[in-house]
Amino acid sequence: MKREHLDFLKSSNTGEAPKPARSTLQNLGWQPFFAQQIDINDLATTPPVRVIEVHRNGLQVVGETIDLLIPPAPGVTVGDWMLLNPDLPDRSQILERKSLIQRRAAGHDRRIQLIAANIDTAFIVSSCNADFNVARLERYIALAFEAEVTPVIVLTKADLVTDIDEYLTKAKQISASVPVICLDARGEQPQSALAAWCQSGQTVAFLGSSGVGKSTLANALAGTQSIETQPIREHDAKGRHTTTRRQLHFLPNGCAVLDTPGMRELQLTDVKSGIANLFSDIEAMAGQCKFNDCSHTQEPDCAILAALANNDLDEARVQRWRKLIAEEQHNTATLAQRRTKDKNLGKLIRRVQKENKK
Repeated sequence: MKREHLDFLKSSNTGEAPKPARSTLQNLGWQPFFAQQIDINDLATTPPVRVIEVHRNGLQVVGETIDLLIPPAPGVTVGDWMLLNPDLPDRSQILERKSLIQRRAAGHDRRIQLIAANIDTAFIVSSCNADFNVARLERYIALAFEAEVTPVIVLTKADLVTDIDEYLTKAKQISASVPVICLDARGEQPQSALAAWCQSGQTVAFLGSSGVGKSTLANALAGTQSIETQPIREHDAKGRHTTTRRQLHFLPNGCAVLDTPGMRELQLTDVKSGIANLFSDIEAMAGQCKFNDCSHTQEPDCAILAALANNDLDEARVQRWRKLIAEEQHNTATLAQRRTKDKNLGKLIRRVQKENKK
C-alpha cells in the first residue's frame, strides 16, 4: 500500500527521547527565508506548499494539511515553495528561491532545464570505478558554487577497490573548500558520515551519473528500501536509469532528501562565478596577465603560460578550466539569443493580435 506523504512526515518516532514537536512545514524544509516573504494574514487563503515531485501531468505539492496533484506550471521545479491558489492552482505564487540548480538541457533546443530549487547541500556522488571522472565532478561543483549550494563529494563503492588513496587524492585536489567523503552506500555508514549536512530543516540532493549509488544512499539515510535500485553493468561500470524523476523524500529528523536521475550530459550555462570559485587560484593568476583580454594561449607576459612553463600549474587542469569557460560563454550567448528571439516573437504576436482587433 502506498504511504501518504503527510503520514510519513508525521511519523517521527525513532525510539529516542521525545523532542519538541515540529510542524509539517518545518519537516518539509520551511525556513525563515521563506516565512519572511509572506504576510501571515494570507496564510489561510494561500497556504504555503512545497513541490515534492514533478510529473508530466502535474506537480505533487504538500503542505500542513495538503497533499495533492495540481496542474503543471511553467518555471516550477522540485523543491520550490508556492503559495497555493485553491481556485487557480496553476497560478500559485512561487516564493523567492534560496538556491536554484539548472543546466542547459541536452539536445539542440537551447533551453534551460531546472534541476532543483531550495537545496542546501549537494552530495556529488561518484563511484570508485570507471565512472570516476575529475572533469565531471568539476562541472557539478561549478553548478553548486553558482547556486550558492554547499557541495560535498561522496565516493561510493569503496569496498570494491583495494587502494582507495588514488581516488581520494584526485577528489581532494579539485577544491580545498569541498569536503570529500568515502563510504559504502549500504548499511548505516551514510547516516553517520553525512549527518553533519542532514540536519532538521535542511534539504540535500544527490547528484551524479546513473549507477553511482544515489538511490542507495537515499535509502540508507531514510533507513528503508522504498527507493528502487539496480546494479551497474559489470563490463563498463555504467548504471541504468532507475530513478526516472526528481523526488523529495523526508527523513524522520526533518531533513528533506532529493534523489535525481543520472545525467549523461551536463552542459553549463550562466555559471561564470561558479567556475571562477572552483578555479579561484587560476583566476587570481590570470588577473596578473599583461592584457585584460588575454586568452592565455600565446600572448606575451601571460601569467598562466609562465606558471605552466615553471610547472606551477597542472596543464590538464588549466585545459579543463579553458574548456569550461569556453563552453559556458557559448551556451550563455546562445541562450541569450533565444531569449531575445522569443521576446521579439512575443512582441510580434501581440502586435498582430492588437491589429486584428481594430
